[in-house]
Amino acid sequence: MYKEDFRNMTEENMANNGSSSSFTHTNSMSAILITVYSVAFAGVPFRLHYYVNKEWVFQMPFCKMVSAMVHLHMYLTFLFYVITLVIRWLIFFQWKDKVEFYRKLHAIAASIAVWIFVIVFVVPLFCIEYGRSGTYDNKTCFKFHKELQQDSVKILNYLVIVAIACITCILLSLQIFILIKVSRKFSTSLWSHQEFWAQVKNLIFICVIIICFLPYHLFRAYYIRHVNDYEQLESYNEVFLSLTALSCLDLLSFVLSGSRLFKQNVAVLRSRLPCC
Repeated sequence: MYKEDFRNMTEENMANNGSSSSFTHTNSMSAILITVYSVAFAGVPFRLHYYVNKEWVFQMPFCKMVSAMVHLHMYLTFLFYVITLVIRWLIFFQWKDKVEFYRKLHAIAASIAVWIFVIVFVVPLFCIEYGRSGTYDNKTCFKFHKELQQDSVKILNYLVIVAIACITCILLSLQIFILIKVSRKFSTSLWSHQEFWAQVKNLIFICVIIICFLPYHLFRAYYIRHVNDYEQLESYNEVFLSLTALSCLDLLSFVLSGSRLFKQNVAVLRSRLPCC
């Protein structure tokens, strides 16, 4: 029943927007994509330009590069989050008294080195190999679903989905365990203790992964299986992908969680709560 309702809704949306246009996103989907990418404008101006004008004007090779950069940003951000959490947890459990890599200069140098490697080697390889399974219109971009017809591409996508989901569950479980341990250790002065807020910042990393990255991968498992069933699924996939761009706002959450005003408000709220 649900499958039939979804099919009817998809066909209705396609009828409203016209099947002759190469830009297949509905008005509502376009509005969502424009809004999300407007928030993250600095990192994705070309996608924003495409969804506003409904036509790609930068040729296909550049489309592949822009598409690659969005995915690379997502996976590199995920990788840096995991590395940062692991280093912080090593320090927390005192498995290593001093982690030299944790110095700011080392972290910046490592980040620059990774990006240089990706831009010089990974992006060109991606642009050459990606989009070779079909013929694509130069005026339409980010429509590479034909690649999913290859079994090797499907397997790779499923492996990435499983890896992201499993790693996220492990990270969340470990962080909850650490928060419980910190809560028991500093139960009398938890809200004013620096260690507690350090763990809250760690939790923000995981929340960004859950909110921005995990929905895209969970939906993609369904999308890969039914990519040829409903054309409108491609629009939904793009919406979930656009949410990954919001990870660039993680710095704002760190500033808010670390601000003195935020901590004071939490302390006031805590004092007003009834004792259990």
